[in-house]
Amino acid sequence: MPYMTLISTDELERHLANVNWAVVDCRFSLDDPERGRRDYQRAHIPGAVYAHLNEDLSGPVIPGRTGRHPLPEVDRFARALGRWGIDERVQVVAYDDSGGAVAARLWWMLRWLGHNAVAVLDGGWLAWRDEERPAQSGIETRTPRTFVPRPRPELIITSADIEAMLGRATCKLIDARAPERYRGEHEPIDPIAGHIPGAVSAPFAENLDERGRFRSPEELRARFQAVLGDLPPERAIFYCGSGVTAAHNLLAMAHAGLGEGRLYVGSWSEWITDPRRPIATAVREQRRPGE
Repeated sequence: MPYMTLISTDELERHLANVNWAVVDCRFSLDDPERGRRDYQRAHIPGAVYAHLNEDLSGPVIPGRTGRHPLPEVDRFARALGRWGIDERVQVVAYDDSGGAVAARLWWMLRWLGHNAVAVLDGGWLAWRDEERPAQSGIETRTPRTFVPRPRPELIITSADIEAMLGRATCKLIDARAPERYRGEHEPIDPIAGHIPGAVSAPFAENLDERGRFRSPEELRARFQAVLGDLPPERAIFYCGSGVTAAHNLLAMAHAGLGEGRLYVGSWSEWITDPRRPIATAVREQRRPGE
């Protein structure tokens, strides 16, 4: 049976020699975009290839139109997956050093292209290192394969979709950012603070326990059922700053056995590119000057 949400360090280590398993290191830092690559070259899980968030897991940013991490073109990403030795026969395991915050983006992107045999390493690199499991330095490659994408556009929501549903109770917008960013009290990355009107706060970090491992499926189920209320999970729309950490909530919800929601890939950084779009804070809904 494929692993489709999370995998333990024990289970991954038992499969490191399996050529039909591909391990992908997704470590990345917004403050230093090259740090993850340097850390990978210094030490990584044996056999792992490296995926860079900006270069591999995102497409070109179009100022004033896209968010900070738009999706790459399907064919381009499929070629990258092929270079990493991934096809329909391969079990993929993604990891990072930030609780799965970036690895979940690769998890979601593979599912978006119809590949469900993908899991995030629970505890990530930090757990692997602390447990003194084997590591390798340098740059590794895998024998190329041909990845055939089967896109699932129903998993994606656009800015136009969000605008059309504002004020309606048919879906629930769920903001994965830290509470202070949602409330508009502090915005360290984007030029405008606040959230999309009607969205509720569900910080992705609360999917993890004090050890940085995912909470149990039972705990996660209770968490997201409380957020969703009477709406089914497929009516949930997740967003964050740029469509990365929102995938962590999608992963947690899937691990809880609740099924799939949808991702607003552009997220807050795209929403604020159009001054006509309303914003909200903890105090009130606002519109930008000049409206």
